[in-house]
Amino acid sequence: MAVVYLFISVILIIFLTSKLKVHPFIVLLLVALMYGLLTGMPLNVIISSINEGFGETLGKIGLIIVLGVIIGSFLENSGGAYSLAEKVLRIIGKKRVPTAMGIIGYFVSIPVFADSGFILLSPINKSLSKKAGISLATSAIALGLGLTATHTLVPPTPGPIAAAGILDADLGLVIIIGLLVSAFALVAGLLFATKYVSKTYIDPNPDIKDSEIDARLKDAPGALKSSLPVLIPIILILLRSIVGSLGDSENNSAVRFISFIGEPFVALLVGMFLALLLPKKLDRDMLSTSGWVGKALRDASSIVLITGAGGIFGKVLQNSGIAELLGDTLADINLSIWLPFLLAAAIKTAQGSSTVALITTASIMMPMMSSLGFTTEVEKAMVVIAIGAGSAVFSHANDSFFWVVTQLSGMDVKTGYRLHSLGTFVLGTSGALFLFICYSIIN
Repeated sequence: MAVVYLFISVILIIFLTSKLKVHPFIVLLLVALMYGLLTGMPLNVIISSINEGFGETLGKIGLIIVLGVIIGSFLENSGGAYSLAEKVLRIIGKKRVPTAMGIIGYFVSIPVFADSGFILLSPINKSLSKKAGISLATSAIALGLGLTATHTLVPPTPGPIAAAGILDADLGLVIIIGLLVSAFALVAGLLFATKYVSKTYIDPNPDIKDSEIDARLKDAPGALKSSLPVLIPIILILLRSIVGSLGDSENNSAVRFISFIGEPFVALLVGMFLALLLPKKLDRDMLSTSGWVGKALRDASSIVLITGAGGIFGKVLQNSGIAELLGDTLADINLSIWLPFLLAAAIKTAQGSSTVALITTASIMMPMMSSLGFTTEVEKAMVVIAIGAGSAVFSHANDSFFWVVTQLSGMDVKTGYRLHSLGTFVLGTSGALFLFICYSIIN
């Protein structure tokens, strides 16, 4: 019945937000509460899940969203985003914007969490789409899928590293196989974006006309200067990942400093200060409640609340035990390399977090590895990648990344399911299919 209640919950979320136009924050909160009560969760566990889900999610990405939106506001209003977009368009051409965003997301998400990467790149993505005259839906989904591909399949993101550790898989092999599988999956994802998603038009910035863009470009900073508020945070976060892998950080002040400044919200704070240098002349009104910052914070507030509510729904599902239920059910079926994929996909779809799906599935698979015949180093690495591919399927309302993508791209919930959720399904299953072919060849 827990699975039946999950399906009912998803249908309710789509119906209430799309048809009745109820605010997603209210819907997610009430549906999470309803699910907890229907599945018989203790009342104190429901309350703690709601508090933890909201707090943990906003603790991870709340400040990142706020700072990212402020950076985006200065990039847009100063003309910097359009200056950068023009430069990029000259290099890649107007027809290749979705492909470029997918590839950028692919590399950015190796050191940077997918949520952070999308927030950082969203203003540039909007500007490129506006200048190229294409639907924001196409480039946004391409970017989201590029970020998801490496976030779930390529270390040093925490999920694949944790799964590799639990299964005692060789990290080098996991990285090599992960890069191959994620690249194939991204190609499938980009085809999905350019052939299917492109049929849905979303104006990248309906409030600004081409004449206004041209006016902003007259006083806009150069492309290099405009790239710094986005590029520097990414570099800082990347450096933090590198020094974190070196160990012995406690006794090295330089490493401690890099770890501090590379913390995502600190890195974006640096990016925000760099964004203040973009206007030709920084006016105090820009920082006021009615200026660029005030408008950015008003825009961010709804995104923050909805993302936090998505965290509530995910945490209630997680604490309801549905992941363990699905794991125990599927673990009794021997499906070769498809078993870890289906386990991870079921757990991801049920509770929303790719990292939780990776770790939970690896923990379920660990005692069964020998009996299922996964004994060589290559086979262990392939199991990790199969789990990673499954953890990409199926991003929907209980996943904070779903809300980041849809809210920053102007999609309603129904459109988000049709484009983003279906896109992650294409991405994950394509990766699993490619992996299965490779597994069949070596066996």
